[in-house]
Amino acid sequence: TAAFATVFSVTAKAEDKTASAVSAQELKAKTDYCKTCHGVSAQGFRGAFPMPRLAGQQPEYLKNQLSAFIERRRTNPVMFNVAHVLSPSLQEALTTYFQKLDPKPLGGAPRELVAAGKQIYEEGVPSAEVPPCASCHGPDAHGADAFPRLAGQLHDYVSRKLTSWDKERGQDPAKPDTSAIMQPIAHNLTEAQI
Repeated sequence: TAAFATVFSVTAKAEDKTASAVSAQELKAKTDYCKTCHGVSAQGFRGAFPMPRLAGQQPEYLKNQLSAFIERRRTNPVMFNVAHVLSPSLQEALTTYFQKLDPKPLGGAPRELVAAGKQIYEEGVPSAEVPPCASCHGPDAHGADAFPRLAGQLHDYVSRKLTSWDKERGQDPAKPDTSAIMQPIAHNLTEAQI
């Protein structure tokens, strides 16, 4: 038990050091910068293009996406410039910070499509080999681990990303990431289903 306590103590100290490697001032400066595009409380923003909601997002998913931007497996020149300067400890601090936020969603989705969207989310589109969205993103759409939270996300952002999946994602087939699972699903959905 002494060996276990020593290992646990060393591990806990290493985690504390990583967590404290980012000062509150540095984290605030970076989150203030993120608000420029992602809106107040990271709730998303509608401007020339819809900017995604980061609030409540799964940390593992965000880290995967930051890596995809840095490695240019996901196309977005703005996020490449933002992501490549983030240290691992700052990435950890940011993704933890964003997961804890829960502002009211911006809304604005066409209400007449809710029933059809719910059916696709819960049942999929078997004729197009599209599984239920809930099978990965969860029945409450909060996601888990590498699967992103969809609840509260801007509908126009989701629509835009699914419609342009092949132009933005999977840009380096030799280095696929967890998002690769969505490629055939995005490809098989019609624009109306999206």
